[in-house]
Amino acid sequence: MISSLLQYEFLQNAFFTGIMIGLIAPLIGVFIVVRRLSLIADALSHITLAGIAASMLIEKKISSVQGLNPMYMGMLFSVFGALFIEKLRKVYKHYEELAIPIILSGGVGLSVVFISLANGFNTDLFSFLFGSVTAVSRLDVWTILTITIVVVLAIYLFFKELFVLSFDEEHAAVSGVNAKSIHFLFIIMVALVIAASMRIVGVLLVSALMTLPVAASIRIARGFKQTLIFSIIFGELAVIGGLIAAYYLDIAPGGTIVIFSILILIAAIYWKKLKLSFGKKLQGGGIIEH
Repeated sequence: MISSLLQYEFLQNAFFTGIMIGLIAPLIGVFIVVRRLSLIADALSHITLAGIAASMLIEKKISSVQGLNPMYMGMLFSVFGALFIEKLRKVYKHYEELAIPIILSGGVGLSVVFISLANGFNTDLFSFLFGSVTAVSRLDVWTILTITIVVVLAIYLFFKELFVLSFDEEHAAVSGVNAKSIHFLFIIMVALVIAASMRIVGVLLVSALMTLPVAASIRIARGFKQTLIFSIIFGELAVIGGLIAAYYLDIAPGGTIVIFSILILIAAIYWKKLKLSFGKKLQGGGIIEH
């Protein structure tokens, strides 16, 4: 595989992209999980799918528009979907969680309509749904690199604000944090990360990469910063392991990445249980004194 990686550009593109997605998806996913917005990734992934389907429909129906990258239309729909979620959360102040299923349902509905107008599925759309190693172009690599730099830089610059806002919005407002602007920035970052991840993981599986590594890290981490570090490590392990398995098994990488994420989560859960069980045995044997 090493020789193939050095020889073929599409494999290099896939691995470079995978490493970047393995960094930013769990990184932003930690804040999503802490804020109890895990389902927002599913909602935005479906609205992203609607953007991809719309892009393919435009390219098919308008002969003058050719070579349009569906990724950009997907990003546009994802950003608008994120902004619409925020709008709906304000409309339904006492039922904010309604915003997510509304956008998710709308995304599914639009996707079905656009796909049917484009006369059904094709190979390109299938690769966006479940991820594809061969579909990642060098232009995609540069686009995702730009998104990675923006997300990492934004989290570095506004880490304290995002941290406070994630745990206690009222305290953040009292502390002088511009909650509206920070939340707007956060929701845009989520939309961009989801749109960027669809090439490797696929729009239907991207939420797993944003939540499963975080779920695993929560089981073993002590503190928020440790959770961030472990989430990134687990995300990278899942992506790299999934890409290697996809290469040898000749299957879509999205599914294998998710399977690796689940295996890591199971290992973290049982590690915690074994650690607690071992501690109780030591206490019962009188080795640990209180």
